[in-house]
Amino acid sequence: MRLICAVLPLLVLAGCSSFQAAPEKVTAVPSERMLAYQQPVEGSGLIVVNRDLGMLGGGCYVAVLVDRQVAARIGIGEEARLHVPPGNRVVGIGIDRADDTLCGKGRLRRELVVPVVAGESQHLRILSEAKSGFDIRVATP
Repeated sequence: MRLICAVLPLLVLAGCSSFQAAPEKVTAVPSERMLAYQQPVEGSGLIVVNRDLGMLGGGCYVAVLVDRQVAARIGIGEEARLHVPPGNRVVGIGIDRADDTLCGKGRLRRELVVPVVAGESQHLRILSEAKSGFDIRVATP
């Protein structure tokens, strides 16, 4: 009985962490939630942002920011493809201010600098962990 009491909370917390979706399970963010950087322009690079699957924050959209401007509202298991000018871009995640539920009332700001090169792609991943909450990281193959 003691073992069950010790292990059960760990299993519950592990269940709140996210996991990468298989490529065939990822869907594109619908066009009405893609707010910027949709048209390829001469010399642009591509930033691909995937959001993990998981229960933590599963009912909420997360705002994807490029140079601190909202570019997309992304849900779990979705992918946003952003055509951005070359150079160092500040890519981050934040609270979706368009959400009028409790999801839009919190605080969230995570950012990283992404070097964008014309004609090349950078892949990022939004994950959620029970211990640290949401984060955005460079995707590893």
